[in-house]
Amino acid sequence: MTFRRTLARAYWRLSRWTLQTERVPVDGAGLLIGAPHTSNWDFILMLAISGEADLKVRWLGKHQLFKGPAGPLMRGLGGIPVDRRDPAGLVDELVERIQGGDRFYLVVTPEGTRSGSGWKSGFYRIARATDLPVTLGYVDRTTMTAGLGPTIRLTGDVAADMDVVRAFYADKSGFAPSRRTEPRLREELPEAGPA
Repeated sequence: MTFRRTLARAYWRLSRWTLQTERVPVDGAGLLIGAPHTSNWDFILMLAISGEADLKVRWLGKHQLFKGPAGPLMRGLGGIPVDRRDPAGLVDELVERIQGGDRFYLVVTPEGTRSGSGWKSGFYRIARATDLPVTLGYVDRTTMTAGLGPTIRLTGDVAADMDVVRAFYADKSGFAPSRRTEPRLREELPEAGPA
């Protein structure tokens, strides 16, 4: 057992939160959705969830988190800095990295903590381009539970795939329930036009 897994298991034993999780496929790579993403505390819980499962994870974070003395720690925790002012090419870069043989679970929070305008579709495009499975991770403050839900394969039928995602998250509130938004890709919103 790794130190990371031992630490995560200790966290779950001492935490007010309860881990209720399904096991992910053991092929060593996939996408983990962290939702509803309503607070930065979700980050701590997702680290503990992935740590308990002993998954090699990478996550995307705003580039400011990687400056100064915090930078090495954030990278050590699996962080990949993203400059939100110029995100062009990020999806292509990640797809290239995965197709190049880098094996990890990419934790994605498509909702953001302040969005309210639909989920970003990067996770969907990455999953389709790499044929990686998507595991639905969650935080639910109303039941004080967190964990990993089902693992799905996206079909390319955006509405049908997102209906599966919406059904899973329908009763999940996030850390700050008042900030929860409906899982809907921006491309599904009426003003966005076709996906």
